[in-house]
Amino acid sequence: MIKNTRIRRTGALIMVVLGAILMFLAPEVWQGALLLALGVIIELVGITLEHNDK
Repeated sequence: MIKNTRIRRTGALIMVVLGAILMFLAPEVWQGALLLALGVIIELVGITLEHNDK
């Protein structure tokens, strides 16, 4: 696990933003469902990293 707090927070923020962008831009076909799932997973990882920071 990354010990540096600044790097972990920055990575978490980037993952949350990237996940939100993927969820927002996902089209309404099966590829969109995959992008939506990927966005949710990335966002959950980012939130977990941020939560472990505290």
